[in-house]
Amino acid sequence: MLSAEERSQIAQVWDLIAGHEAHFGAELLLRLFTTYPSTKTYFPHLGACPDEVQLLSHGQRMLAAVGVAVQHLDHLREVLSPLADLHAHVLRVDPANFPMLIQCFQVVLASHLQGEFTVEMQAAWDKFLTGLAVVLTEKNR
Repeated sequence: MLSAEERSQIAQVWDLIAGHEAHFGAELLLRLFTTYPSTKTYFPHLGACPDEVQLLSHGQRMLAAVGVAVQHLDHLREVLSPLADLHAHVLRVDPANFPMLIQCFQVVLASHLQGEFTVEMQAAWDKFLTGLAVVLTEKNR
């Protein structure tokens, strides 16, 4: 579970991201595809340009889901159940991809937020994103 301080740090970082979800998400996806090319197999329709409409759109959807999770930290399973079903049963996403996504998300946050993204914030976000990944992959079992 997240402590009160960790919850505060997650909210603080989210406040810095809010309004820029599409660009953060597009950069996250591009970083993921570049660092782990095998993950691109789930997104053959997405290009490699950060301003591509489809990439921005999917990035927006991804980070919108993270925003929902930030708002519902105590109810992740209930709130993200439809996404977990989608990823497990329809898209059949390999759960091994989520740690790679988390790592890339942390790099995007650090590169944009720099000094504002403290070690404590990074630890809180790592814990939060790992919990999010657990919820999204539980239905794969």
